[in-house]
Amino acid sequence: MTPTLEAEQVTKIYQEGAFQVPAVQEVTMSTKAGEVVAILGPSGSGKTTLLSMLGCMLRPTSGTITIHGECVSDLDEAELPWVRRRYVGFIFQSFNLFAALSAAENVEVVLQMKGLDRRARRAESLRLLELVGLGKRADFLPRDMSGGERQRVSIARALAGDPPLILADEPTANLDAKNGEQVMKLLHSVTRSDGRTVIIVTHDHRVMPYIDRSVRIEDGKLVA
Repeated sequence: MTPTLEAEQVTKIYQEGAFQVPAVQEVTMSTKAGEVVAILGPSGSGKTTLLSMLGCMLRPTSGTITIHGECVSDLDEAELPWVRRRYVGFIFQSFNLFAALSAAENVEVVLQMKGLDRRARRAESLRLLELVGLGKRADFLPRDMSGGERQRVSIARALAGDPPLILADEPTANLDAKNGEQVMKLLHSVTRSDGRTVIIVTHDHRVMPYIDRSVRIEDGKLVA
């Protein structure tokens, strides 16, 4: 089976004045369809930097990243948004929803970027919200929803356009235990049913029952 994602010797170095500061150092990892992988580590260890490179939001200083068989680390900056739209769905700790848009409209924004017409966008957004248990809240604004509901809208949005790879940055950090469990159950379910890959950056060990394997990063290096 072709891996959904492969990272080979991926390194990110930031220049601070006369000094070079390594944020991620020579990380090699791969994932396959249908699995949930957690990247664990303390604050400042390089987890989010690594996730940003895997999602083509940051370019590595060196090394290669391949998504669905396509090497993306050597692409021009102008090509990266196309890669993200085609291959990657994102879930953020702070939800990152548009406050003035309803739940359905937040999902439709992504579908519009992926080329669907207005009628198709509406139908698909409603289907995805139904999938995450929010069919009756499609027209609610984020301010009128609980934290768990907002994160489920984020999951629906990440699934928009059927990307093979879902990247989640601390998806349970702002949720209580019950809502965090519901979010992880949902992510685990959509991974299994649709054959996606989910990579979660977290320091929340409550997610462990819902992942297939984990890697640990410390000081920018994988240690396990």
